[in-house]
Amino acid sequence: MKPISYLANPKFISDLHPNFAPLSLAIREFNKRVEACPEAVPLYIAVERTGGQIGSLKLKCFPEDNPLCEFNFQYAERNAKFLLWQKGGFKIYIYGPKSVYEYIRDCYAKGGTRDFDNDFMSTVYDEEFTVVYVEKEEDFPKDKANSVSLGGNMDGCRIGFDLGASDRKVSAVIDGKDVYTEEVVWDPRNATDPQYHFDEINAALKSAAEHMPRVDAIGGSSAGVIIDNRPRIGSLFRGVSREDFKAKINPLFFDLQKEWGGIPFNVVNDGEVTALAGALGIEDTAVLGCAMGSSEAGGYVNPKGEITTWLNELAFCPVDASLDAPMDEWSGDIGVGAMYFSQQAVFHLAKLAGFKLDETLTLAAKLKSVQKYLEEDDPRAIKIWETIGIYLGYGVANYANYYELKHVLILGRVTSGKGGEIVLNKAKEVLETEFPELKHINIMLPDEKARRVGQAVAAASLPEIK
Repeated sequence: MKPISYLANPKFISDLHPNFAPLSLAIREFNKRVEACPEAVPLYIAVERTGGQIGSLKLKCFPEDNPLCEFNFQYAERNAKFLLWQKGGFKIYIYGPKSVYEYIRDCYAKGGTRDFDNDFMSTVYDEEFTVVYVEKEEDFPKDKANSVSLGGNMDGCRIGFDLGASDRKVSAVIDGKDVYTEEVVWDPRNATDPQYHFDEINAALKSAAEHMPRVDAIGGSSAGVIIDNRPRIGSLFRGVSREDFKAKINPLFFDLQKEWGGIPFNVVNDGEVTALAGALGIEDTAVLGCAMGSSEAGGYVNPKGEITTWLNELAFCPVDASLDAPMDEWSGDIGVGAMYFSQQAVFHLAKLAGFKLDETLTLAAKLKSVQKYLEEDDPRAIKIWETIGIYLGYGVANYANYYELKHVLILGRVTSGKGGEIVLNKAKEVLETEFPELKHINIMLPDEKARRVGQAVAAASLPEIK
């Protein structure tokens, strides 16, 4: 197998990470070479998730008798990996060279290099994870998306809530106007009794309801993976046993809906609501939110202004084609977003820049210790954030291969202080220089306008009142 990193020749190279091989460049060069190959063959990749929903990529690759066919394997696997964590799913379909299918099948098998992905998706969707070969083009599954649209509904009397690890927020919203907001400290991660979660959330809803004449709909935002209003995996519920999670946490939001008379009730991942809040704030659509915190969180608002039913787990989506890329400790994969757009990226680069970090500090305190040098204009610290800006410029170009984008909103602790502007300016420079065809994409930090719609208020707009 020839790594496609050989095809990436970036114009922007950081002294801290000279081996960075942007996947966006590698894919672009691969596609150019394939287009110049008269014998190029189709390579279709699809993922299936709940309810028979299908998301796909229709690509081309080299035939098996072409000397360049060794590039096919990493190219196909990285595209499959991105599609899987963008859309979510428990089944991958491959139509194309049999050797490519066999490679993907072995990677994503139990005990394979992508064993983490297999186990994670099996848990989320409660289905055995499989990779299927499609013999005939006409049998390749067609794209199918859930018809349910979420977000942007401002009519009536609504409650919106946002569940975080340290506090829970709730807002009462009447015709799009926030009339009451409450923030309460709680400790969900250490709660072993599922009733704690029900009671705390219900108390928040009751508090908001007191400030409206009625409640027409409820929308919520929560950390973790939420599929069809059901928590599948979430750090907020880590204290709950597996048996209680399945019996009480999985139907938690349906139980709350019953408590409130069966009114429209929708809950989604907090990354999605962050993107929705940004989209409502700037009054535009096709927004990808990228939150650089302890890891990378993502959310997407499509061109119609709706939240999708996709996973959008950007932390596990690849951005670096190099085989020497830093490894994500949790998934065991290399070159994925968690190591490029997060505190982990700062710490990794800080060591390369010559900083000695106090490993006894919390993640937040450790980040502040590096940011302190940045505020003092230490050139080593500036280089760290410039490198993240280089990552982001090439990363946005890669995201554009899979998302229809007009705006990319970056936020999170890594972008606070001087760091945000450094990352933003460098990313824009990379995008404009290397990808002039993507100049329409606006990379931005949340300004006053973008911040005017809070997370809980945006969550309130999720359900449609019928």
